[in-house]
Amino acid sequence: MKLFAGLEKIVKRDHPLAPETWLRIGGPAEWLVEPHTVEQLREVVRRCRGESVPIRVLGKGANLLVDDAGVKGAVIRLHRGQFDQVELTDQGVRAWAGADMGKLVLRCVRDGRSGLEALTGIPGSIGGCVRMNAGGVFGDIGNTIETVDVMSADGEVFTRYRGDLAFAYRSTNITAPLILGAEFKLSEDDPHRILKQVKQIWMYKKNTQPLGSRNAGCIFKNPRGLSAGALIDRAGLKGKRVGGAHVSQKHANFILADNGTRATDVLKLINVIREAVYKKNEVYLELEIEVW
Repeated sequence: MKLFAGLEKIVKRDHPLAPETWLRIGGPAEWLVEPHTVEQLREVVRRCRGESVPIRVLGKGANLLVDDAGVKGAVIRLHRGQFDQVELTDQGVRAWAGADMGKLVLRCVRDGRSGLEALTGIPGSIGGCVRMNAGGVFGDIGNTIETVDVMSADGEVFTRYRGDLAFAYRSTNITAPLILGAEFKLSEDDPHRILKQVKQIWMYKKNTQPLGSRNAGCIFKNPRGLSAGALIDRAGLKGKRVGGAHVSQKHANFILADNGTRATDVLKLINVIREAVYKKNEVYLELEIEVW
């Protein structure tokens, strides 16, 4: 382990990634690195850059499909030590990249901080949610972000402020490879009122999405002015199966995985869906999930 000499406590070789994703699919990471501090992370990033080792960042694995063969290089997971901390501020809350989005929403409810209710029921880490501007019909995370701390490929840390941040549908203009954390501007409100709204959003999602199943969330982005789920449904693909992967009967933009499902099953089903939707509607569906 020459590359990570002295960092053995935070590095695992050939570590299985399937248990780290919601689909429970995929091969191992050549290296899984779990820094506890910004300094450890900086050292890892600089070593990888010096040896031309590719870096990937793993959050909660909620919108991720890993290839059956696994991935080469270093997979960095920021969920320990400094990186899962949450701090209340005068303006709202600051959360580090590895903090859990669901737990943060509930923390804000208890403290009477309103603004993140729209993220109810969205799994993932803060870093991953910021990177993809996570959200849904009730709003996106970018609406409340004031600052985002990031790290460059050289290990340099800097802050991006609201004025130079751009949030679009499932994307941001953040190009730095690592998001360290974000500060959210929230408003004080009655905890009971916030909790009521959270419960309403949760019930809506429970009734319309296959919560509790093995899935990676929405597979495709919604085309402008259209619903990917509705397009897939109209193509007659609910229940469509390839191997152990099948389209949800509850929400057609979700692919569910049975035991023994392989990444190749999911990828083949994705292609089947794309071809059928394009043939019927001449609309090409873009992926919302990441594929490693």
